[in-house]
Amino acid sequence: MKKWLPFALLTVSGGVFGSVFAMPQFRLTAIQQLHYDKLDPLWEYSGKVMSCTFCHVNRGGGAPWNVFGQALQKGFQANPKSNFDEVLFTVLSANGDSDGDGYPDAIEVFAHTLPGDPASHPDRPLAELEQEFAAAGGVAMYAPKKGGK
Repeated sequence: MKKWLPFALLTVSGGVFGSVFAMPQFRLTAIQQLHYDKLDPLWEYSGKVMSCTFCHVNRGGGAPWNVFGQALQKGFQANPKSNFDEVLFTVLSANGDSDGDGYPDAIEVFAHTLPGDPASHPDRPLAELEQEFAAAGGVAMYAPKKGGK
């Protein structure tokens, strides 16, 4: 019994595993849809695969949302019956540049930078990334899976 007590207390208090169970469904969906789960076999246990600042201003999430998060919110307002994966794909397909840094949101997703933060942008030329993105499948690789999740 004494051997399990520290583990039980850590688990109940939200220690090591608390952030895993608290990961929002939107974030879980986005990680898989954007193929970020391929980078880390333990992605479900890591807050590093896709930080909350992907869509939020604060590192811990919640309001306020950054400009990319606001684009997703507008997508839901325009299509209130859509699923998150559909809205995410629609926003990325629009070829917008939410943060105005010169790199479209889909290119930033592909380059693993933050589409809602103008200080976070790829360090490679846009034309080079666009060619690589197109060769990899373009925005179509972020399409929702047929038949739902």
